[in-house]
Amino acid sequence: MATVDATGGLAPAWRGGFGRLWTAAVLSSFGDALRGSALPLLAATLTDRPLLIAAVTACGYLPWIVFGLLGGAVADRVDQRRAMWAVDAVRGLLVACFAVAVALGHASIGLLIALAFVLTTLQTLFDNASTALLPVLVDREALGSANARLMTGQRIAGGLLGAPVVPLLLVAGAALPFAADAVTFLAAAALVSTLRTTGPERKARPAGSTLRREIAEGMRTLVRDRALRGLCAATALCNVGVGALIAGMVLLVTGWLHAGTAGYAAAMTAYTIGGLTAGVASGRLVARVGRVRAVLLAGTVQIGALVVMGSVRSLVALAAAMAAFGFMGMVWNVNTRTLMQERSPSEMLGRVSAAFRTLSVAGAPLGALAGGAVATAWGLNTPALLAATFFVLSVASLIPALKPDVPVVAPDDDATTAHAPR
Repeated sequence: MATVDATGGLAPAWRGGFGRLWTAAVLSSFGDALRGSALPLLAATLTDRPLLIAAVTACGYLPWIVFGLLGGAVADRVDQRRAMWAVDAVRGLLVACFAVAVALGHASIGLLIALAFVLTTLQTLFDNASTALLPVLVDREALGSANARLMTGQRIAGGLLGAPVVPLLLVAGAALPFAADAVTFLAAAALVSTLRTTGPERKARPAGSTLRREIAEGMRTLVRDRALRGLCAATALCNVGVGALIAGMVLLVTGWLHAGTAGYAAAMTAYTIGGLTAGVASGRLVARVGRVRAVLLAGTVQIGALVVMGSVRSLVALAAAMAAFGFMGMVWNVNTRTLMQERSPSEMLGRVSAAFRTLSVAGAPLGALAGGAVATAWGLNTPALLAATFFVLSVASLIPALKPDVPVVAPDDDATTAHAPR
């Protein structure tokens, strides 16, 4: 299940379950990029009301806030492999039906909003099941490398390959990006269905156990662990800043820097390249400083990158800052997910993952609104500076988590004792 990589650490073996899971994830990311780029363009042809167009994007966040905890509890109850391929099969059929509606001229803004909401609702189960299944497919010592390879592959498929293909597909018809997305969902479902695993063994649920109690147990496990609690708080604050940055990035490049759409494309390409580079180099950084300190370093460097974005009126400086921001963002994401998998009892990983994701993602919509407000009041560069402020708060909230850097929870440890306050 593992091999030795170039840094001397363990890496997941490509043959077997991990290779198929990686391929399925990359295919899905490619399809997601096609759909994610095509939906706003299609929405703009159906309505000129900014609020309705923004609602399509908002539905990418709302189901996590409403259903994320439930998705994690269900993921811990069911066969995760079956849940994943079933969800992808359903999503593939839904998107295929939507592609037919677009081709026949029956698309509407209401249908777009409903599609975005339903797909993200299903994603809450898929993502939590995927997070819980990975430790079954690879050795615990190879989790960091496995997460880095997964996220790097997804960044390549989504950032470098998927989005640029959309204009070419749209020339052949508005329905084609959605048809291609449906094919990737169905192909990923087929791959996941061939995995030879049923997930971690689970203890029998006590009499009277309900989804509500199980969700609460996952929340308590997250809160009791010093490292995970600090990482969750830090990620939530970061996401407020990221929401502000995303909301103002287009106007920062095209309005404040006057760099046009080409400048925006250059900035986003630099961000993607930075993330890809981190996918290769993250393991060396962790080997030197440890996982929690790697996350702390990532947040600190991102503060400097955000300050440059909001104060230096140069496209070259912005591109360099975006590359650094993307690099450290990948370091943050890889090590946060790996720590969650290492420190959570296997039978509760879906719920802990759901609690972490739900709490941390809730700030992004608020950040987007705040970014728009400060840009209107004080200038188009201020959302980046607002984001830097939230990243400062994020790094400060992470410092108490440094002490346990970091013994992991053994698979058979009792959740109550393993996550007592330190």
